[in-house]
Amino acid sequence: MFGAHRVRLNSAYVKSLELAGLVPLVVPPLSNDDAARAVVSRVEGVLLTGGEDVDPPLYGQARSPQCGPSNPARDRTELALIRAAREARKPILAICRGPQVLNVALGGTLYQDIPSEVQGALDHDADGERSARVHRVDVEPDSLIAQAVGATRLQVNSLHHQSVRDLAPGLKVTALAPDGIIEGFESTTEGWWIMAVQWHPEEMNDSPEPWDRGLFRAFADRLAQG
Repeated sequence: MFGAHRVRLNSAYVKSLELAGLVPLVVPPLSNDDAARAVVSRVEGVLLTGGEDVDPPLYGQARSPQCGPSNPARDRTELALIRAAREARKPILAICRGPQVLNVALGGTLYQDIPSEVQGALDHDADGERSARVHRVDVEPDSLIAQAVGATRLQVNSLHHQSVRDLAPGLKVTALAPDGIIEGFESTTEGWWIMAVQWHPEEMNDSPEPWDRGLFRAFADRLAQG
């Protein structure tokens, strides 16, 4: 039916979770925060996926001409899911937009457009295959990401024009691109497992390198701990 509102999700996320032994539940934009809390109470963890740009007023900025369209209903739902996950200490794996909305939910800010705001930045929104590894990421030893991927330097695919600017309290940077763009972080809050990456590991299920699949396995292992 033309003109109908639809909820879409790249099936690569579903495949990645299933390969890690998990059963995904897709959560659409919801009408109220109570519904989001009810969802979180019934799941073991939360995956925050890629998508639209987070609405700039949510982090105290006027909209830049370079900022893409936002989805206010999705923003509200994901902010509510994050708050509920924090209260319940439910693990979070965040990908691409995921780190961005997570950082905003906890009090951080974003670059609305890396090319126009970060001098000398790499091309983080590369053309071509979504699975093409286009730039290096340096990972902090002993971080959750390093443990998950089994490496401290890797090449990643990159499909974003926004990123974390000011990191929210309670988070620490664990991965950086050569240009200083934050590529990964985790929580410093006791008992709250967060692993956030700016690239798209769900697109790398068939990659010869095991790095990206390791992120989903680490998430599954954490959920199995209860």
